[in-house]
Amino acid sequence: MQTFETRHPVAHAADDMYALVANVEDYPKFLPLCEALTVVRRETIDSKEILTANMEVGYKLIRERFTSRVTLDPAARSILVEYVDGPFKHLENRWCFEPRGTGGSEIDFFIAYEFRSRMFERLVGGLFDKAVRKYTDAFEARADQVYGAKRAALTT
Repeated sequence: MQTFETRHPVAHAADDMYALVANVEDYPKFLPLCEALTVVRRETIDSKEILTANMEVGYKLIRERFTSRVTLDPAARSILVEYVDGPFKHLENRWCFEPRGTGGSEIDFFIAYEFRSRMFERLVGGLFDKAVRKYTDAFEARADQVYGAKRAALTT
């Protein structure tokens, strides 16, 4: 199983970063490999919004679709994505956004995944690994577009 985790400061507020990542419908506009995303179900349970979403990922002639369950917890500023169906044996990722005294925030991102097929993993595994390592950068760049580029003291 492949895993990747990063924790780093950004110049945008925790609530803004949470809202940006929670807006899954916008992912095809900026997220590496994401060709399409459709929310097929929304429900609220214990003040958490639960989404079931289909994401299509692609690169050149390779296209795959998978379904995930996304739990949005605005009170905790956290997002949990759990795999439901598709080309993975396992997929889970977590986001946490913590406010910092500088007006910015700390992003904590974790992803663990394993492809169902070794052949498919050989075909796209390296590409997928490179893409997930760029996810936080993609969201930070998107935040600069949506909220305006900010310069904040990122160390405290």
